Amino acid sequence: YGKNTIKFLRLHREGKKHFVKEVEVCAHLRLTSPQEYLEGNNSLVIPTDTIKNIVLVLAKKNGIPSLEQFAIDICNHFMTTFCQVAYVKTYVQEVPWQRLHEDGVPHIHSFIHVPDGIRFCEAEQCRNGPLIVFAGIKDLKLMKTTQSGFEGFCKNEHTTLPERHDRILCGELFCKWSYGECKDFDFDCVWKKIRECILEAFAGPPDCGEYSPSYQKTVNCIQMLVLSRVSQVQVIEVVLNNTFYNVVDMKNLGLTNDKEVLVPVEVPYGSCACTLGRK
Repeated sequence: YGKNTIKFLRLHREGKKHFVKEVEVCAHLRLTSPQEYLEGNNSLVIPTDTIKNIVLVLAKKNGIPSLEQFAIDICNHFMTTFCQVAYVKTYVQEVPWQRLHEDGVPHIHSFIHVPDGIRFCEAEQCRNGPLIVFAGIKDLKLMKTTQSGFEGFCKNEHTTLPERHDRILCGELFCKWSYGECKDFDFDCVWKKIRECILEAFAGPPDCGEYSPSYQKTVNCIQMLVLSRVSQVQVIEVVLNNTFYNVVDMKNLGLTNDKEVLVPVEVPYGSCACTLGRK
């Protein structure tokens, strides 16, 4: 049991310069006895309102140095404070605020909401067990308008999809990875490095791109690049929900449409998923 959707903004001031972290937290506990379920005995139950208040107090006292560290702080607090807690799991999701720039100059206290992917993390721990930390990015929408195709696939009497050697590749990406032993490393730096790997593997070199023969291959390229460059990542899951675009037929309008006006196919949509780990 636990408390979901604990939303708050943490404001940190350094003189005139302000820093913000707005997050949504879910904190769930499993107790050493199920007596509240079986007997209606609530003597061990930590109220969900208390759980919410603990999260807010930790944000006040410790700040949010990184999403991962804040999730770890929550886990540590419940494990060290309540002997009846057998397991704790914390999910933290960040609202994507970025500092506003005016003529290239960063503003000291103004921010802009930039929907370029949502950062999240999870931390979980069993009593007398290891602390496990996951991190990820979701709702990251990516597109490239060429250097993508889909050919040579299995065909039978039900196949109507034509082969394409030049198409738009577009999708919404979910990526989640697990760390090995959580040593004292910079979670923010690692997360940014993984995000850069995702963008590089998807797009290819900026002057020419890189051909993608399928959504599946693109997913695997993202995973392989992350594992090759980020040693802290042990297992990485990538899900790419595809958005397809159809060229509008404008012959009846007396126009030739050379892939200049397209409409998205909203539903049904395709999805590719893969989980890859080190040996």
